Amino acid sequence: MNPVERQEELRYLLNQWAPIGVYDEELDFPPDEYDCLIGPVLARLSRGAGVAELSEYLWYELEDHFGLDPVPGQTDGIAAKLVLWYRHGAERTETG
Repeated sequence: MNPVERQEELRYLLNQWAPIGVYDEELDFPPDEYDCLIGPVLARLSRGAGVAELSEYLWYELEDHFGLDPVPGQTDGIAAKLVLWYRHGAERTETG
């Protein structure tokens, strides 16, 4: 998977998660609401971040950047999904 495809897939996954609730798949608006997370999430995943580390980062971003009051467990599910997605993509890249 090339870097552009990886970013597009991550954008899609973050939009599906939609923690601030502004993304509407039917309207495809706003498609870039979570783009500020793409680079940092990919950097963490490429360094081998696990679910706990990624969940903690996302929790911080929800609270600090987006001004939300996250509920316990809110970031755990998406973090697990993103770690699995990234590892699967890396395996596909390695095997061709």
